[in-house]
Amino acid sequence: MKIYKSYFLICSLSQIRFHILCSALFLFLFNNQVFAQTDYADLKNWAAHPWKSDMSDSVPKPLQTNFIKDSVTDVFFIYPTSYTSKNFTEWNASIDDQAINDKTDRTSILYQASAFNESSRVFAPRYRQANLEAFFIDTTAARPYFDTAYADVKNAFIYYLEHLNQGRPIIIASHSQGTVHAARLLKEFFEGKMLMNKLICAYIIGMPVPENYFSQLKVCDQPSATGCFVSWRTYKKGYEPAFIKKENFKAVVVNPLTWTTSDSLAASSLNKGGVLKNFNKIVPAVVNAQVHGNMLWSCKPNVPGRLFFTRKNFHIGDINLFYLNIRENVKNRIAAFWKK
Repeated sequence: MKIYKSYFLICSLSQIRFHILCSALFLFLFNNQVFAQTDYADLKNWAAHPWKSDMSDSVPKPLQTNFIKDSVTDVFFIYPTSYTSKNFTEWNASIDDQAINDKTDRTSILYQASAFNESSRVFAPRYRQANLEAFFIDTTAARPYFDTAYADVKNAFIYYLEHLNQGRPIIIASHSQGTVHAARLLKEFFEGKMLMNKLICAYIIGMPVPENYFSQLKVCDQPSATGCFVSWRTYKKGYEPAFIKKENFKAVVVNPLTWTTSDSLAASSLNKGGVLKNFNKIVPAVVNAQVHGNMLWSCKPNVPGRLFFTRKNFHIGDINLFYLNIRENVKNRIAAFWKK
């Protein structure tokens, strides 16, 4: 506050010829106070980081006995929207909002980012995510809010590359709003760049990725393919939302039980286990999966309770319905990457 008091004192005593200089000084101070870049050298600005204990370190109890962590590769994880309140005054969440950060950690960092922790170090930056309502307003109006969120993701990734990566191969992983930013990150930092040589796989899930979105990054159409990406959105079999029917593009859909783009039904017996509300319980054969147009169809999850009783959109389970299959696939792709 002292610097602002000094500013007003100096400007009040200045002659007219100094007014322009004072105005410029105020703008500089204001911009640096309100729009300063997030400091990713500070561990508190990471939801997941290998140098601190966080929810991404969690391992479901049935997997703990044989758990052996490998950290020769890195996962850069971009979490989905946890800023969902409809009573908001700012379109972008504050990095320091403890309630939002706690919600993020208890949900996506625990149930999603942890799926990658056996084979890699997990990094997940906190970012000024756009409020959920930004997805339901005019695209042009929403763009600045998503740009603000992406600016943090980009700056975190640059910091990660310069200070933390140390030559390790990289996995990009994301869900929902995180996938909006991850796709943009892949275009800016990987396509046509040397960094493509370090990409093991991009698991960009929960949002549609048009087949022609990338010019060089290919779809992973085999379980051990590397330097490529996978994507899917999960819905109950037989259900096709009106907005998907209206989509005028072909979206990439990879079946997480076969890791191919085939539209053949993959039986639930291929599902090695999902992690649902009870993180410490593995539910085998929880759903089947089949590519259907622009989405992934699955049966109603084989679990008691009301979580999926009437739900037809399985967006919240895009990752944890296939938790063990993803975990295994990450190891397989890493092994294939090293063989190359």
